[in-house]
Amino acid sequence: MALAVLACLVAAPGVAAGQTDEEAAVRAAVDRLFDAMRAGDSTAARSVFHPEARLVATQEVDGEVVVRTIPADAFVEAIGRPREATWDERIRNVEIRVDDRLATAWMEYVFFLGDELGHCGVNAFQLSKTADGWKVTQIADTRRQVGCEVPDPE
Repeated sequence: MALAVLACLVAAPGVAAGQTDEEAAVRAAVDRLFDAMRAGDSTAARSVFHPEARLVATQEVDGEVVVRTIPADAFVEAIGRPREATWDERIRNVEIRVDDRLATAWMEYVFFLGDELGHCGVNAFQLSKTADGWKVTQIADTRRQVGCEVPDPE
């Protein structure tokens, strides 16, 4: 019995309890994007996205709901622009669902520009499994500047 438990532990290093290899690969893609944002590395960010990916932001502006869509390429370009303050998006309560070549990662986030709180909300990532691994096809998010709780690192 002890050998069976040991074999399970050795066979799945780095995979969170109850997480499949595919879920871990999806989480790794999500984490690579946020690491690239903090580093200002557009090349690393580009590697996470499918060529036709887009971002959709939903927020309230002056009492009106505003939905903005941009190509991921524009976001990647912005990541690589020189700036004084780090883009630091902190996530928590990540839920990942995978079916065949489709995955969704849903998470709460708080975005900081350097040490300043920018906004918070929820991210909903859609990913597709390609020959090059899991690629983000869409990120939809909500954005607000009130009621933001700073998450503990996961």
